[in-house]
Order: sequence, then structure tokens, then C-alpha cells
Amino acid sequence: MPKFLSLSSVILLLITGPALAAPGDQPTPAPAKSAASDRNARPPSGLMRYDTNKDGVVDRAEWQAGQQARFKSLDVNGDGKLTQEELFARTPAIGTSVLPNDRQAQRQSNYFQLLDANKDGVVTLEEFMVQANRNFERCDVNKDGRIDTAECRSALQRTRAAR
Repeated sequence: MPKFLSLSSVILLLITGPALAAPGDQPTPAPAKSAASDRNARPPSGLMRYDTNKDGVVDRAEWQAGQQARFKSLDVNGDGKLTQEELFARTPAIGTSVLPNDRQAQRQSNYFQLLDANKDGVVTLEEFMVQANRNFERCDVNKDGRIDTAECRSALQRTRAAR
């Protein structure tokens, strides 16, 4: 009987609890969030993370500063050179594996060899920036020295269609 009484007391309290609140106590509604405010609240990602002056485009100076900072963050040991392991340490493997599959490993190796122009087994900042500048040029379809997400996406789609 005491168990039944305590259970029924809890249920009664849950049902009548809101009615016992003071008459002026109204729950404060959460402010409505628009999709635009959600986008603005998140830090920029992809290409637009390099838009440091927040004008909606990435100019060549912003791109180069961003790529140099990226190189520095990848250079874990701070020796001014990237090994293949440093370059791809943050690249997630495909699926549930912690290691890249054969195709992904081959692509990584090919890309590293492309960056390593003098074939000494490491990529210097200079070598890294050569490819970064190629990427900027490829995305700058209208050749105005400024790129945005749509322009870069368009350039990449043209590149894929040409293959």
C-alpha cells in the first residue's frame, strides 16, 4: 500500500505541478532562430574560412595567408617541411577503418608526389604554395583575383566534366 500511495503521489504532483505555479510565471520562450542566424553563428568553413575581412570573397592575399597558416598547422614538428604522414594525419579514413584504403592511400601518395617538386621526400612551404596558388587560379574563373564558394564550385564542376 505505501508503494502505491507514493507512486500515486508522484503522478499527482507531475499532473498538478504546472497548475501550482504562480499566476504570472510563464515559461520564457526561446528566441526564434532563423537559418541565416544559425549560419552566421557557426564559424566559417571550407573556402570561406579564409575570408578574414568578412566581405564574402577571398582575395589572393587572404588565400595565401590562410594557406601559409594551414601549412604551419600541418607541420607538427615545426621543421618547415611536411612529410606525407604530417600532410595526411588529419585526413579521415573511409568507412569505419582508421587506416586509408588502398585507393585513398594511392591518391595521397600521388598528391604528395605532385607537391614534392624536387622529389626529396618532403614538401616545403614554397612547394606547398605552388599548388595552393594553382588551386586559387583554377577557382578564379573570372580572373578578378577574388574567389567565393560558388565560383570555386563552378570551376571544380567544369574540371570534373572535362575528364
